[in-house]
This record gives sequence, C-alpha cells and structure tokens, in this order.
Amino acid sequence: MLSKVRTAIDFLIYFFTSGNEHSVHSPFIYDFAVNVLNARKNKPLYHEIELVRSKMLKSKSTIQVSPLGAGKDTKATVQALRSVVNRTSKSAKYAELLERICHYYQPQYAIEIGTSVGISTLYQASGLTHGNLFALEGNPDSVKIARHNAEKLEFDHIQFIEGEFDKSLPMLLEQLPGVDYVFFDGNHTMEATLRYFELCLQKAHQGSIFIFDDIRWSDEMFTTWQKIKNHPRVTVTVDLFFMGIVFFRTEQEKEHFTLRF
Repeated sequence: MLSKVRTAIDFLIYFFTSGNEHSVHSPFIYDFAVNVLNARKNKPLYHEIELVRSKMLKSKSTIQVSPLGAGKDTKATVQALRSVVNRTSKSAKYAELLERICHYYQPQYAIEIGTSVGISTLYQASGLTHGNLFALEGNPDSVKIARHNAEKLEFDHIQFIEGEFDKSLPMLLEQLPGVDYVFFDGNHTMEATLRYFELCLQKAHQGSIFIFDDIRWSDEMFTTWQKIKNHPRVTVTVDLFFMGIVFFRTEQEKEHFTLRF
C-alpha cells in the first residue's frame, strides 16, 4: 500500500493533468462526464444508506475477518465493525457515482467482486431498475451483515454469494448469459485482478462496463491498471485517480481519458 505522502503527490499530479467534459472530443465520454460523472444530486435512498453506514460506525460490535486479498494478515482476526466499515466501504462520493453508473446504463447482469459489509452494494443496487446485482464476498461475517442491510432496505434484487472468488466467480459466470457490469473491489494483487478480469471478459460485450477500484492502492495495482488499459479488447478507459472505468465499444478507437472527479 502506498504511503500517504506518495498518494498525495500522485494526486497532485493527477489533479493538474486531468481534464473535464470540455477537454474531451469523444461524444460518448462527453455524455458520460455530463450525465453521469458530474450529475450529482441527492436522492432519498442515499440518506437511507448513509443511515445504515452511520449505525455501523457507531456500533460496538466485532466481526471475524478472514485473510482475503492483498495486504491482509495471514490469520483471521476479530475486528471492530466500525473499523471494517471505515477501511473497506467506499466514501459517499464514489458510492454515489457507482449508483449513477448503474442508473444511467441499467445493466441487467451486474457483479460486485468484494462486497464487504455492503455499503457500495446498496448504492449500486439502488440504481438498478430491472437488473440484478450478484455480490461476491469471501468473509462469512461480512456477508451476514451485508445481507441484513439489504433486507432492511428491502432490496430483493441482490444475490449474495459467499466464498472464495476463485471458486464463486467462475461458477457464477457459467450461469449468466453475459456480463453487463462488474465492480472489481476484491483481491488487490496483479495476479488475482488480471485473472478475474480475464474470466469476466469471456462474458463481456461491447456495452459492458468494468470498474476497477483502488487502481493506485500500490505500484502493483497501478501496473495492473496499465495492463488492463492496453488489453486489445479494451477500447475506452477513464481514470478517476482512485477508480478506473473500462468500456468495450467496438465502434470507437482506443483512447484513454483522465477526468477530474
């Protein structure tokens, strides 16, 4: 994981080199910037989800956390729920962006790899009108909490899948006719991220959207992001510093954008 000083320096570079909707010449990305990226508005469900987050942050409960993903200890540990929420849940700013992407593009088959306690899951599900969200998580205690949160908000279009991603993801993909949207927020290693990417790519189509979280979590993850950008099937990418978004539009020439967010 990069140090705070290194992250701050990298962010300054990103800030002064990134553009906005007026600096892009792609109609598709212009539309994305105007109608999704910068179309911020308060929605009633945002408040309800943030109340769920707030309750967990005030909780004195503990959960057992399994050693899944990069940068984790080798043994399962008992941790404060509020600490897990602070460490693993997306901020409201980025979670709302995930909701807007789901709302605008309306994927029918959406996957989240790395659900944790389900804050980002709730945001993404709230944006889906007709689609289903398949939420993958390897830690049993986290799945229980995420499922409870979803039931509390009466989200019945989320299917929680517990288990190691190397087993649960291939099994899920076999059952789906295609994949319209994937949020990669699981194991932050190059080997695992590229493996999950290649698996999902088998069911991707020109309208699919892949979102990679924490692309600057480490030098290894940023190198992984570069490899994904250079993949022959990837045509358009958007770098938002913490997140990277991938499109597979066959009618568009390969182009990479860095947008301020």
